[in-house]
Amino acid sequence: MLDDAALAAGLRGLLRATARHLASDLHLSTGARPFIRKNRQLSFISDYKLTADDALRLNTVLLSEGQKDIFLKRRDYDYALAVGGSDRYRVNLMFHKNGAAGSYRMVPYKVRTMEELGYTAHLETLKRLLSYHNGLILITGPVGSGKTTTLASMVAYLNETRTDHIITVEDPIEVVQPAKGCNVTQREVGPHTKSFFTALKGALREDPDVIVIGELRDLETIEMAITASETGHLVIGTMHTSDAATTLNRLLDVFPPSQQTQIRASVAESLRGIVCQRLLPATNGNLTLACEILISNTAIQNLIREGKSQGLRNTMETGVREGMCLMDNVVFALWQERKLTAEVALANITNRVLRAKIT
Repeated sequence: MLDDAALAAGLRGLLRATARHLASDLHLSTGARPFIRKNRQLSFISDYKLTADDALRLNTVLLSEGQKDIFLKRRDYDYALAVGGSDRYRVNLMFHKNGAAGSYRMVPYKVRTMEELGYTAHLETLKRLLSYHNGLILITGPVGSGKTTTLASMVAYLNETRTDHIITVEDPIEVVQPAKGCNVTQREVGPHTKSFFTALKGALREDPDVIVIGELRDLETIEMAITASETGHLVIGTMHTSDAATTLNRLLDVFPPSQQTQIRASVAESLRGIVCQRLLPATNGNLTLACEILISNTAIQNLIREGKSQGLRNTMETGVREGMCLMDNVVFALWQERKLTAEVALANITNRVLRAKIT
């Protein structure tokens, strides 16, 4: 039986080995064999099934007494774990029917540039979006689509090209951004602030130029983000949505009917752009980025004001010169370049005309 110090050292070693193997996640769950995820594929790293005691000890051995008390009381706990100087992990601990479980997401040591993430063809569009000094930019996509990585890349770009005050609100802080041209204030929900809403409310009095919100998830946070974007701040946030039209509907539908007219006018005025992204399994065994970009122009603003989100696709089709692109067209182009298999392309394209061209 290992003592706590030896077990903690062993877990740190396992996390480092997982990162070296270029896996994205490590899972330690009661009643299951430990497994990792690499390029969306799961693989087991041991044949031993963890008992309830094993899983509880493993997942709490790196916690302080205070953190352990919070986890055992709440039965859910999110935190950022630093192992040594450079290795960072986003950790979620929980209980399920068999016992404790932990998910460890690797946070890349180096913030990758937007080109390195796969945005080379859209680089000028994104740089133009990030040149604004007020307004709202949304980064969206399903879970595990790299939203946090893109957000970190954008903050790093602003940090290098501006001399501003950037405030980030995250849950938890994943990528540490040292000050370069900008002063970067990073706050974590829990240790530093009660919620995204309270942090945003406070941020308006903390003289920021750019406010970065880890997740726009409720009415108060979304309302405050729109207010901040209207009062002379550049606000960048993420949402769990799959395309531009769904994002706008989600953003607006959280508001009661009595506020719809007013909020549509506010969003039409403040929205700068929406970047939707997906990470798809590529033919070379890695993942490749597919994206959809909406840039706000007069036509888009009119559609938002009038609530005609069904007209967005056509407007985006005709807005290619302004840097817009549709997910269907981007995925089809990736298939034509032989970066995606026909199966993956078909699973990510809804346009019937394009689907018919894939063989």
